[in-house]
Amino acid sequence: MKQKVCSRHGVDYACSCGMGNLYRFVEPVVLLLLRKKGRSCGYDLCADLQDYALTDAEIDKAALYRTLRQLEKNGNVKSTWETGEGGPARRVYRLTSNGEKHLQEWATVLEHVSESMTRFVATARRGARRVSRQNARSA
Repeated sequence: MKQKVCSRHGVDYACSCGMGNLYRFVEPVVLLLLRKKGRSCGYDLCADLQDYALTDAEIDKAALYRTLRQLEKNGNVKSTWETGEGGPARRVYRLTSNGEKHLQEWATVLEHVSESMTRFVATARRGARRVSRQNARSA
């Protein structure tokens, strides 16, 4: 698959923006942010998502709100409506004890993924060096 030029990173940056939608990685980030913040509305979560994103791909707001709805449906977050003095009511989310357990499950899964990716990258780099040496000898 030919990688697209990233509008955020340019030509010389090998990012994952053009590598497809990795929306499932929104879930652990949302869980982590809710643990850090204690409670938060979607708008505030959205502002911090990219700081903790697990890929270079931009996380869109729709994916965030879909994820929050699913996390609540599964009992990992709970929301309440809060009304402010000057603005409209907003839904505020907090992590539940099930959500904390789910965050720990994600940490374990991501640790395994990280180890697998490290092995993959090391193998790919070794293979590239071997091909380079063979091409240099052939020339």
